[in-house]
Amino acid sequence: MNLIDSHAHLDFEDFQGDVDGVVSRAAAVGVDRIVVVGLWRSPGNFGNAVELARARPAVFAATAGIHPHECAQVPEADWEESARLAADPAVVAVGETGLDYHYDLSPREVQRESFRRSLRIARGVEKPVVVHVREADADCAAILREEGLPAAGGVIHCFTGDWEAARTYLDLGMHVSVAGIVTFKAAEAIREAVRRIPRDRLMVETDSPFLAPVPFRGKRNEPAHVVHVAAKVAELWGVSPGEVAEVTTANVKRFFRLP
Repeated sequence: MNLIDSHAHLDFEDFQGDVDGVVSRAAAVGVDRIVVVGLWRSPGNFGNAVELARARPAVFAATAGIHPHECAQVPEADWEESARLAADPAVVAVGETGLDYHYDLSPREVQRESFRRSLRIARGVEKPVVVHVREADADCAAILREEGLPAAGGVIHCFTGDWEAARTYLDLGMHVSVAGIVTFKAAEAIREAVRRIPRDRLMVETDSPFLAPVPFRGKRNEPAHVVHVAAKVAELWGVSPGEVAEVTTANVKRFFRLP
């Protein structure tokens, strides 16, 4: 079984000194590719996701973007750098970008403008967009309609909505990615959506180091644990984990244009 973790934050401090161990543990359970999400951290600092992808292209692919949590702090020079990074051959998508009305760490109007600007960057470099959305589905969908989804597509990462939300994003042409939350006891609405999402539009991820699936809940998450997300999807689809691995791996490769 070969799986791809379609969204992990391996350049976070949580993994400092342990990236080789993370990769080894992932490979041992069949997770041989990882999409590392590169985000703006502070002026002039976008982390090292792109460097990881350049150094180990057979294992890592990178994204580059500005998260809604930090978007109010980003100087104009770093928006220009974000556009430059987006064009880098090691970068396969723009993001994660989007809207987060749960934490509201940036003013909502600033979040909306940041999301629009990121969509325009993705369109300009002809790459897909990775979208974070929390308690903001109506505004997220409205912006996607107004701006237009990049021709390369988009994915709602770490989907936390119900079937109605999923259907809205699917109708807009989006993919949907599920993380460890799908294994949580209270996540029946997400599981119902997974049962109904077309199989060629679903991906699996960890969102490491966050949201470790059962039976690792409460611990640091890492890409090896995506096998538990795939196992839950297999249960919901009534198929083998191997079939979920085959389908979702094909989806991730096609979406991010991975070799």
